[in-house]
Amino acid sequence: MFATCRLVGIETVAVYSDADSDAPHVAEADYAVRLDGGTLAPPTDSPGLGRGTAAAYLRGDLIIKAAQRTGANAIHPGNGLLAEDPDFAAAVADAGMIWVGAPAKVLGTLRSKRETKALAAEARVPVLPTFTEPAKVTGYPVLIKPDAGSGGAGMRVVRDASTIAEAIASTRREVGCDVFCEPYVEDVRHIEIPILADEHGSVVPFGERECSVQRRYQQIIEETPSPAVDPGLREELCRAAIVAVRAIGYVGAGAVEFLLDSAGDFWFLELTPTLQAEHAVTECVSGYDLVRLQLLVAEGGMLPMPGPPPIRGHAIEVRICAEDPAYAWLPASGTLHRFAVPDVAGAFRPLPQPGLRLDAGVEDGSMIGVHPDPTLAKLIAWAPTRQEAARMLASALTRTQLHGVATNRDLLVRVLRHHSFRTGDLDTNFLDRRPEVFAPLLSAVDAVRISCLAAALAGAAGRRATAAVLGSLPSGWRNVPSGSQTAVYDGPAGPVEVGYRMNRHGELAGWWVRAVDPEELDLAGLGQAPVLDDHPETVVVAAGDERVVLDVNGIRLTFNVHRVGEVSYVDSPEGSVALRELSRFPLPAPEAAEGSLIAPLPGAVRRVLVVPGQRVRAGELLLTLEAMKLEHPVHAPSAGVVASLPVHPGAEVDTGELLAVLDPE
Repeated sequence: MFATCRLVGIETVAVYSDADSDAPHVAEADYAVRLDGGTLAPPTDSPGLGRGTAAAYLRGDLIIKAAQRTGANAIHPGNGLLAEDPDFAAAVADAGMIWVGAPAKVLGTLRSKRETKALAAEARVPVLPTFTEPAKVTGYPVLIKPDAGSGGAGMRVVRDASTIAEAIASTRREVGCDVFCEPYVEDVRHIEIPILADEHGSVVPFGERECSVQRRYQQIIEETPSPAVDPGLREELCRAAIVAVRAIGYVGAGAVEFLLDSAGDFWFLELTPTLQAEHAVTECVSGYDLVRLQLLVAEGGMLPMPGPPPIRGHAIEVRICAEDPAYAWLPASGTLHRFAVPDVAGAFRPLPQPGLRLDAGVEDGSMIGVHPDPTLAKLIAWAPTRQEAARMLASALTRTQLHGVATNRDLLVRVLRHHSFRTGDLDTNFLDRRPEVFAPLLSAVDAVRISCLAAALAGAAGRRATAAVLGSLPSGWRNVPSGSQTAVYDGPAGPVEVGYRMNRHGELAGWWVRAVDPEELDLAGLGQAPVLDDHPETVVVAAGDERVVLDVNGIRLTFNVHRVGEVSYVDSPEGSVALRELSRFPLPAPEAAEGSLIAPLPGAVRRVLVVPGQRVRAGELLLTLEAMKLEHPVHAPSAGVVASLPVHPGAEVDTGELLAVLDPE
């Protein structure tokens, strides 16, 4: 938004909490104001919002106060919860400032999904039946949805009547509002129609966006146009969107969301009253700056186009998120040591020609917490065809350097290269039905081994560079040719030992990588592991502390090695791997008591369902942790008795902190 404001001559003000004082958006704005109470704001009752810093950004009074201090005459609420808050919209207007969003009265209507569906149904827009009482459900499966809120929080599929009562109760606890049910339609696509409506009666749809690749009802890949929508169906969807917008009386930027089945039937879901995170793909193919049009409408202007703009080529967006798909999408936190995307043509504004666009909220050194949304950046590829866009995007992601926190990068690449995605065979269960996309890119044994060798060579080069003497001698050089260099790394498959020998001419004479038992590690490096005969013929072309070039069976590969403390991040055409070097003289660590359950991520304890002394079954839900707007369950690994329970609802815990101790039966 700041980039567009500069283009049209509008000065900008950023707000920030103490934790985000060095965030990129703060430096990007003309002025920045610290939110008073940025780290002291009280916990919020809204679901999934966390505490402290996260809550500060939801304090509308603090944001209005910041605007008044700088003399700002307008507030843009972004695309988060404040953009959907009618009370905040009304408060901005009462303060004499322009609200860049839907009118407060309309937001009040949209606050209830049931009421919105009813208005759409009255306008003869297709909708699914709504059930508010379990006894009135006419068939299964059904989807339980919160009546308020967004982002997929609390949504659950129920397939029979025996579990619906508990599912509804769990959803109500998680989201803190009324819930309802609607039929759960299998094998459907999630299609949305982005729209802009002005105060003069114009409603303009901007084609459609395919948003079917989702996890936990939150999309991670979006594209336009949809491979399933032909011109005739597009016209029907856009017509229905216009009818719904006018029935609700909507003004501003938003998106009308539909479910679409394989027969071409569709149903209205909701109207999202924000400029959505995936608006970049629409900007690419339409050529319009949607933020600029949003500002124009907020000032009372008329939309400059008479109807939908033509579609130019194809655009695909991926959301790079700090989470681990292989471990139930657990959020990741820590320092993002490096964030580098190659060949980016522009950021935060429509591109003048096809290429890569990066809208990022992070940079090297950014601290990633667990309370906000896990999205780090959005990477968009715009090309003449869908196949070119998918190929360009997958290639850029593969070469992106993401060091310090776990991300979903490998999964995104595998989806983009998957045959089903390439052929447009998509639905909202795409990930559930294709477990192969969860495999890491660096999966081949030889690829992992050669990356370990590159890390060891780079580490040796770094030590030579800092050595006071003999810095020019090749690594591993010995008067006795059989001498070898070894290192032990904790890699993606556990501890491994890598070793190599160099001859008197500095050439690689042999090398090996073997898996080892942590209790049998030769940490003193005194033993001699055998040089395996089945390793590929390898020649060291160059070995620096940040770049290693190897010739493997006649194929030259370049490895970029970024060392941070004990961790080496190795990036190559084969993929990426993080290797933590194990100390030769590790300090003894305290052992956890048998049956200890440890927090898998930092967050807040939301629910505790057991008490000390209680007998539990294997798999029984003990408690839940809240992080990044989602509730994460902690189950009993086996049957037993709860011996200790040191946490309580509302307690903040860090990764590795003790949650409970079970005495197993």
